[in-house]
Amino acid sequence: MIPAIACIGDSCVDHYEALGQKFPGGNPVNFAVYLRRLGRSSSFVGAVGSDADGALVLEALAEKGVDLSHVQVLPGPTPTTRVCMENGNRVFTAYDSGVMEHYALRPEDLAFIGRHAMAVTALWGRCENDLAAIRAMGVPVAFDCADLPDDPAAQRALPHVDIAFFSDDQANDDELMERIRQIAALGPGTVVAMRGARGSMAWDGELFYTSGAIDCPVVDTLGAGDSYIAGFLHATLAGLPMPRRMWAGSACASVTIGYVGAW
Repeated sequence: MIPAIACIGDSCVDHYEALGQKFPGGNPVNFAVYLRRLGRSSSFVGAVGSDADGALVLEALAEKGVDLSHVQVLPGPTPTTRVCMENGNRVFTAYDSGVMEHYALRPEDLAFIGRHAMAVTALWGRCENDLAAIRAMGVPVAFDCADLPDDPAAQRALPHVDIAFFSDDQANDDELMERIRQIAALGPGTVVAMRGARGSMAWDGELFYTSGAIDCPVVDTLGAGDSYIAGFLHATLAGLPMPRRMWAGSACASVTIGYVGAW
């Protein structure tokens, strides 16, 4: 069975220096794992390094049941993110992109992605220039801009995206609606702003929707946004209306923030 959602791009290892622990991560890796947690099949189409960290990522993904048939193992180090905790919020202190500097989708990867029901990637996935080809195969595309929708990579991606996500927990409602309109004007039919503890706001091309965050204990916010996206996309493929999609995103995130590490 071909996985329903292709999760494309970067992997990394999140290194919690104070704890002396490493956890597999990276936006597409996280998407794939959270989708499996929800019962949705997924594949990781990306790269890891040829080091022990790369083996750690692949072993952990295999245990979760993620399809790894189109992972490239490139010579060199797996990307690393250094993380510290401040009042339960994760703070990234350094990032080494490692082998992602040399990553590119191959023709066989694109053909494989074309057999999925949906594709999702993110700002650092290094595949923004491939999204037009993916959509041309009839595969809807979701893209996470993180908190940088004006980044050149995001700006190249957005005209070829069906569902765009970005993070902003500071803007007021009016400011956020204007930002969503600006992003939607570039092409996405659905735009979702993730607001952390303030919930989320979405636009479906006609109406704005708001949804609150689920009240729950917070241990570590790493992976919260990726969880929201996985829950939202899972509900989208299930054909649920916008309010249910947003609730599904928040519900998935509420599980993730209850433990240390992305998953």
